[in-house]
Amino acid sequence: MHELSVCEALLTQVRSTAEANGASGVGRITVRLGPLSGVEPDLLAQAFTIARNGPMTAQASLVIEPQPVRIRCRDCGNENEVPTNRLLCTACESFRVDLVSGDELLLARVELQGISDPPNPTTDSKASSDHV
Repeated sequence: MHELSVCEALLTQVRSTAEANGASGVGRITVRLGPLSGVEPDLLAQAFTIARNGPMTAQASLVIEPQPVRIRCRDCGNENEVPTNRLLCTACESFRVDLVSGDELLLARVELQGISDPPNPTTDSKASSDHV
């Protein structure tokens, strides 16, 4: 199950963010997950309960925000949401499309606990959008 290695990489990034901000722990971790990412949400959630048992993240929870598959048509320029198994333009039925979203796994938000100093306004850890 590669979801476990994905969780380990995610938690390494989260712990690094927590340490850099002087946090004593991590509360909620929010990720945005597209259906074409190659990661199964249920397996990711199961792997998270195993991988989180480490410094600062033992009590953390995972929130998965599903993302839609969006395409942009190269022929007519239309951009729209489509099912994962039908990557065709809904306006002109062209197969000449570019994927706009739906393949992402993004760390969207980390809620830090026990920060003694106020966070630096130039680095808002709750609004990071880093690829994992």
